[in-house]
Amino acid sequence: QVQLVESGGGLVQAGGSLRLSCAASGRTFSSYVMGWFRQAPGKEREFVAAISWSGGSTYYADSVKGRFTISRDNAKNTVYLQMNSLKPQDTAVYYCAANGGGWGHNDLAYDYWGQGTQVTVSS
Repeated sequence: QVQLVESGGGLVQAGGSLRLSCAASGRTFSSYVMGWFRQAPGKEREFVAAISWSGGSTYYADSVKGRFTISRDNAKNTVYLQMNSLKPQDTAVYYCAANGGGWGHNDLAYDYWGQGTQVTVSS
């Protein structure tokens, strides 16, 4: 069982930056692929980024590539999402998730989810 708690969301102007954090409970954090997803009002949840168990591999949605960076600190049981050059279309609730089954960007493969943190980007 893994419990995930996101933080770091807020209101920012277009072009600004935010850093999201996701703290995980349990002693098996390093055995999970970690991902970030987001859901905007009236839209389906979409994949943002994923990071492998050791942090050596990362994968991004095309819409955020070059602007967002996912990282993890297994000693602190925490995964991060650094978001730069934010755009109004990045406005959404951001969720972190843990995948115990392997590498992937399909949300159905993720076993545990946080409660989400709101990111609002004003124009």
